[in-house]
Amino acid sequence: MAVNAKRVAVYVLVVFALYVIITDTDKAVDYVRIAFEGVSDAANAVGDFMTWIANGGG
Repeated sequence: MAVNAKRVAVYVLVVFALYVIITDTDKAVDYVRIAFEGVSDAANAVGDFMTWIANGGG
Protein backbone atom coordinates (compact mmCIF):
# COMPACT_ATOMS: atom_id res chain seq x y z
CA MET A 1 0.00 0.00 0.00
CA ALA A 2 2.82 2.44 0.82
CA VAL A 3 4.44 1.84 -2.56
CA ASN A 4 1.20 2.73 -4.35
CA ALA A 5 0.82 5.89 -2.28
CA LYS A 6 4.37 6.91 -3.09
CA ARG A 7 3.80 6.26 -6.80
CA VAL A 8 0.61 8.33 -6.77
CA ALA A 9 2.39 11.18 -4.97
CA VAL A 10 5.17 11.18 -7.58
CA TYR A 11 2.64 11.24 -10.42
CA VAL A 12 0.76 14.12 -8.79
CA LEU A 13 3.97 16.12 -8.40
CA VAL A 14 4.95 15.50 -12.03
CA VAL A 15 1.52 16.52 -13.30
CA PHE A 16 1.59 19.65 -11.13
CA ALA A 17 5.07 20.58 -12.37
CA LEU A 18 4.01 20.14 -15.99
CA TYR A 19 0.86 22.19 -15.37
CA VAL A 20 2.85 25.05 -13.85
CA ILE A 21 5.43 24.96 -16.65
CA ILE A 22 2.75 25.04 -19.34
CA THR A 23 0.47 27.65 -17.78
CA ASP A 24 2.97 30.07 -16.19
CA THR A 25 6.51 29.86 -17.47
CA ASP A 26 7.75 32.83 -15.43
CA LYS A 27 6.74 31.15 -12.19
CA ALA A 28 8.22 27.88 -13.39
CA VAL A 29 11.59 29.56 -13.85
CA ASP A 30 11.40 30.90 -10.29
CA TYR A 31 10.51 27.46 -8.93
CA VAL A 32 13.42 25.83 -10.76
CA ARG A 33 15.80 28.51 -9.50
CA ILE A 34 14.58 28.00 -5.92
CA ALA A 35 14.95 24.22 -6.25
CA PHE A 36 18.51 24.48 -7.58
CA GLU A 37 19.45 26.94 -4.84
CA GLY A 38 18.10 24.50 -2.27
CA VAL A 39 20.07 21.61 -3.74
CA SER A 40 23.19 23.77 -3.90
CA ASP A 41 22.80 24.88 -0.28
CA ALA A 42 22.29 21.28 0.85
CA ALA A 43 25.39 20.09 -1.02
CA ASN A 44 27.39 22.96 0.44
CA ALA A 45 26.23 22.04 3.96
CA VAL A 46 27.21 18.39 3.42
CA GLY A 47 30.62 19.52 2.18
CA ASP A 48 31.10 21.72 5.25
CA PHE A 49 30.09 18.84 7.50
CA MET A 50 32.50 16.44 5.82
CA THR A 51 35.29 19.00 6.12
CA TRP A 52 34.50 19.40 9.81
CA ILE A 53 34.62 15.60 10.26
CA ALA A 54 37.90 15.35 8.32
CA ASN A 55 39.43 18.02 10.55
CA GLY A 56 38.67 16.02 13.69
CA GLY A 57 35.16 17.19 14.41
CA GLY A 58 35.94 19.68 17.00
